[in-house]
Amino acid sequence: MTAPKADPDDQDPMVKGARLRGERNRRWLRDGDPSVARRLAQIGVLGWIIVVPLLIGVFAGRWLDRTFNSGLFWTAPLLMFGLALGCWSAWKWMQSS
Repeated sequence: MTAPKADPDDQDPMVKGARLRGERNRRWLRDGDPSVARRLAQIGVLGWIIVVPLLIGVFAGRWLDRTFNSGLFWTAPLLMFGLALGCWSAWKWMQSS
């Protein structure tokens, strides 16, 4: 028995993008436009996805700075790390929707 051959088009990012666009278009035709409430909920979730890691970074940094009496040595980098993590998470969430 031979294994089925992989379609070379499956590896092409343009073909994958076109298929994804077609799927989204079919879903839109089937379901219609999302309601205003759904859009507002998505914006709220997106905001929390960004803000929560940022706040965790700030609180962890402030705790480390108080513990080691180090000024803003930990707060600033952990704030930036939290922001980067939040933005990356939001980007991944938007790509999966």
